[in-house]
Amino acid sequence: MVKFTSFLSAGCLLFSSLVSAAISVEQDRRIVALGDLHGDLANTLEILRFSNIIDQDNHWIGGDTIFVQTGDVLDRGLDTIKLYDLLQNLRDEAPLQGGLVIPLLGNHELMNLVGDWRYVYPGEPETFGGLEARRKAFEKDGFIGEYLKLLNITTKVGSTVFCHGGITPHFSRLGINWINDKTHETIVTYMESQGHRGKSHGIFGGVGPTWYRGYALEEEDEICSVLDEALELLEANRMVVGHTVQHDGAIRTRCNGKVILIDIGISRAYNSGKGALEIRGNVVNALYADKRVKLASPPPYKSRVLASKKHDHDEL
Repeated sequence: MVKFTSFLSAGCLLFSSLVSAAISVEQDRRIVALGDLHGDLANTLEILRFSNIIDQDNHWIGGDTIFVQTGDVLDRGLDTIKLYDLLQNLRDEAPLQGGLVIPLLGNHELMNLVGDWRYVYPGEPETFGGLEARRKAFEKDGFIGEYLKLLNITTKVGSTVFCHGGITPHFSRLGINWINDKTHETIVTYMESQGHRGKSHGIFGGVGPTWYRGYALEEEDEICSVLDEALELLEANRMVVGHTVQHDGAIRTRCNGKVILIDIGISRAYNSGKGALEIRGNVVNALYADKRVKLASPPPYKSRVLASKKHDHDEL
């Protein structure tokens, strides 16, 4: 029996609504984020240990840390069930120390929910008990499908927005709560129709928050102004995304630290990159097993309205 199933209760619904809105944090509260895991439990555990999130027995030791995982837990590796089980256990343990775990949907979660198994690792279905058992697990009432359909696509912690791929100005205008609410309203229809219905809002599409790669791939002199617009609409000073692999295993920033790319190929399917992102106030570090590297960080967010009022006051 998979322990994972014990968490599928009304508590999941409460958790889902809890992280729909932006989360205000104290200036020095620690935030740790991890990108795509892609079926690799061993590398994930190693990173969580040297990031002081878990102990040797895989229990939460992060205190009041907020831990965000930006999706793509599955595919390309064997450890789908074990990884979701780990995240659920940590999500349950963290609040006992004042912490919080926020798992988000990635494009591979959405693919599996509609039966797109192109990247399922050979042999992984056997960990479910076979192909039919895996298929049932991802249905709306299956032990993984029931969990995934409650997750959000994006969240904002302090002035940092987290998502899998990136949020364009179009979706930024609609807002984080709109993105998550529309996802929850339509995801069952999307699942049951195998991706043919429930998608008119565009959230699950190629320029939606789980698939978009513009901030990671387009030339900075063209894309940074687009990012600036999105961040202003979201009232944030940075966006943290996974999805686009950094094949040298290094977390990097673009647009003067306004976007941080944290998919470093953690899975053995890539290069076993091992690192996590840490944010404290406006200080941002990449954490590795043997070092921490300070990353570029933009000034703290100040809305244009507040900045304009200050300017007017200064001129008096």
